[in-house]
Amino acid sequence: MARAATTTDAFNAVAEPRRRQILDLLAQGERPVNDLVEMLGLAQPQVSKHLRVLREVDLVRVRDQGRQRLYRLNAAPLRSIHDWLRKYEQNWTARFDLLDTVLTELKQEESDGLSESHPSVRHPDPDHP
Repeated sequence: MARAATTTDAFNAVAEPRRRQILDLLAQGERPVNDLVEMLGLAQPQVSKHLRVLREVDLVRVRDQGRQRLYRLNAAPLRSIHDWLRKYEQNWTARFDLLDTVLTELKQEESDGLSESHPSVRHPDPDHP
């Protein structure tokens, strides 16, 4: 089976960890390729290859300034990833809320058990014997 091209969409492009690192750096501001090379500790051809992939899916834009090429993030294509992940985020949030409820109940049971096994421990409820 042939391998899918990495340049078909933002999902495939950001699947590679180094490209995500580049996006993280560019999210901080526009940078020339030499800065990216230094910050990533990669050879210039490798960084340029990743930038090409990111440009092909429009996640990165480039402009010439004198002899330098400056790269900047274009976050718009990330919207499809964000929208797709949102439904999972809602699921995670619901599960964390349920976990919070269970933990609160367990703490209450533990507190009640401690009060019953140690009568000298005062219960915070003044109506509790």
